[in-house]
Amino acid sequence: MDDSTRRFTTIDNKTEIREILSSVFNSLLVKGYNPINQLVGYILSEDPTYITNYNGARSLITRIDRDELLQELLLSYLGK
Repeated sequence: MDDSTRRFTTIDNKTEIREILSSVFNSLLVKGYNPINQLVGYILSEDPTYITNYNGARSLITRIDRDELLQELLLSYLGK
């Protein structure tokens, strides 16, 4: 077992966040998953295994800070 600390580069640019989410969504769709259910599972648990490795989707989603993602989703939903 590897006890080393993992470091992820987080994204704070809204355009990049949108592009990453779109790419991850499409990768999940192509692999036959329900993208909304998988993304919600990831957001709630922060368990990256909810996201497929296809097209590097799992490594992409880990670049987005989960708290920032939730903030952006709420702001978008509320039209703010």
